[in-house]
Amino acid sequence: MRTVARPLSAALLACASMCAQAVPHVFLVQNSGWMEPFYSDPTSPFKPLVAALAGSVVQPGEALVLASFNQARDGAPSPRALLSFKAGETPVRARVAQAIADLDTATKPGGTALADTDLGEAVRAATGQVLKGRAGIVWLVTNNRNSPNNDQATATRNREFYALIHGGDAIAKALAFPLRMPVQGKHYSANGLMVYAFAVGAEGAAALDALLASGRIAQVITEPPARLKPLDRDTVKLAPRRVVNAPGVSFASAGGVLRADVAPDARTPQARIEWNLENTMYPYTIDAATLSARSTLAGESRPIALDTKQVRALAPGQPAPLGSSMALPVAQIPDKWSLAALRSAGSAYVLPGRIELHLADQKLVLSQAFRQRMAALFPGDPLPDIFIPPARVQASTAVLPVEVRVHYGMGPMLALVGGLLALLAALAAAAWAWARPRTAQVVVDEEVRTLRGRPGTTQPVHDRHGETVAQLKTTLFGHRLLDVREGAQVRLGR
Repeated sequence: MRTVARPLSAALLACASMCAQAVPHVFLVQNSGWMEPFYSDPTSPFKPLVAALAGSVVQPGEALVLASFNQARDGAPSPRALLSFKAGETPVRARVAQAIADLDTATKPGGTALADTDLGEAVRAATGQVLKGRAGIVWLVTNNRNSPNNDQATATRNREFYALIHGGDAIAKALAFPLRMPVQGKHYSANGLMVYAFAVGAEGAAALDALLASGRIAQVITEPPARLKPLDRDTVKLAPRRVVNAPGVSFASAGGVLRADVAPDARTPQARIEWNLENTMYPYTIDAATLSARSTLAGESRPIALDTKQVRALAPGQPAPLGSSMALPVAQIPDKWSLAALRSAGSAYVLPGRIELHLADQKLVLSQAFRQRMAALFPGDPLPDIFIPPARVQASTAVLPVEVRVHYGMGPMLALVGGLLALLAALAAAAWAWARPRTAQVVVDEEVRTLRGRPGTTQPVHDRHGETVAQLKTTLFGHRLLDVREGAQVRLGR
């Protein structure tokens, strides 16, 4: 085997600056002795799978660290870095394929014995040494044989591995993709391969959720992911089927948000809603749980009355009918003449909120079909028993964002605009009338004079000698003579 690996520490400095810019990906590829058939079988799709998955999930601008792993020994560190770069114009798939092209099963130092496996050691190195506590996604590609020092107590070693996943705070979300991959090697054969995705930190979990939603993982791995963590939130989802006895109210789901479309004149205080309750925790069946729910709409928090408070034997992806009665925030719906309504004319006034569904006394059981599948993929491996969730996970909460959307027509806005235009026209007419000069006929000493003045002005009236004999006051409604000098012959009109 030609050596293409180098100590993992050599990739750390290169990754440090890149990891700070975007959520990075760390790919750990097992090459211990138990992986021999995946490397020696000439028809093995193992390496193409790794390259295709990396090429699909790593986007331009994101950092990638690729490393092989088995079990660290003196003179043979593990994991060992194969590649570290920031994705750009060069296809990620091609770079990863080239990096693992010559990768083969590792041997122990000083001999020909094949290397052992330590899954926990590899994950801790990725989260601690590479990511250093920062957010990221760790991909672990393994045949699921966890046997440090060739320890045959695989059940115990797997429990230690899963304690790291379930008990550690670093891993926020964990998924497993069991894949059928029959291979025949020189020494061993295998039926299946496991790909784990461990999201580190809240940002890593959000990035993994975005990957799932985008379908980029499903482009390579068509099998549904088995959820390992978390098992205490987002365990079910609600989908509205119909609304009963609530005129002017309708519900629909869009982009993970429940939208309640409400007419502005709807004043029904309660809406009866029939839902589909669906288990989203593949591969677990919710054997039993006690349900309760409440809504927070427009700042009002109120309980939701459920037709049933018990759920039994709810299999993954299986919908169960659930009726409820929910209060609507009719008191908070703005009147159609309010400023908020006028601003939303022709669109929707949105009142944000949420519905919380709580499952207490939750009992999860691993589906029998999944147990059988795992036994077929990994014969003799007691791993399915480890999929049973920790005993402390006895409750969960599902949160459904809600938008109450009140649709206002253009009528009030058009009426208001019409009124404003009429008012502006009246003001313009008044301004024109105020500014227009008015003509007055004034007789001084039997001599007719014509004077012009704007409303609100006062001007002197002179006799033939230039003496002021009165003041002429002009208003919107006519003219008046003021301060007429005693004995002067002054009057309005001819």
